[in-house]
Amino acid sequence: MASTVEVDEENGKSSSPALTHNVSNSNMGSVDASNLNPIANPIAPGKNSFEKWQLIHVIDMGTSSMINNIRVWRSGSLGANAIHLTNATSSSYGGETKYRTPTDSTSTAAVFSMPTTAPGSANLGIGGSLTGSLTKSGYSDFLVHQIQTTEAALAGSTTVMNYQFDETA
Repeated sequence: MASTVEVDEENGKSSSPALTHNVSNSNMGSVDASNLNPIANPIAPGKNSFEKWQLIHVIDMGTSSMINNIRVWRSGSLGANAIHLTNATSSSYGGETKYRTPTDSTSTAAVFSMPTTAPGSANLGIGGSLTGSLTKSGYSDFLVHQIQTTEAALAGSTTVMNYQFDETA
């Protein structure tokens, strides 16, 4: 049996965060909420989305002995007037980012461009390291990401978040 893995999201103040297990979407918007409706909570042109603070959660290892090499990227284009930033990077990974209250100000955690193709190697760590691994139930480091727009941004861009990892039997 393969492992059981979900994407979780933390929201709210850092002093009392709320963890949502198995989010149904990674929609970005003008509120700090999981599973949000972007039509009801649009990102205004010239503004930023609230940061997303997400985790890859291994619930059950099944018959697997190890999970590692986590890669995240976005498929699709936001257009010329928006950028998708993240803390996930294969080259300058800063280690584990501690949870902070999500902000719609310019993120200090999400500073790298979100890849638009599958990275060749891990870009999200486990235990603060890109070479980290899980051998029992547990979590990745936080994936922090944010969309920043210019005044010329148009509503309606849709992209897909991709999450991939290696699983050893």
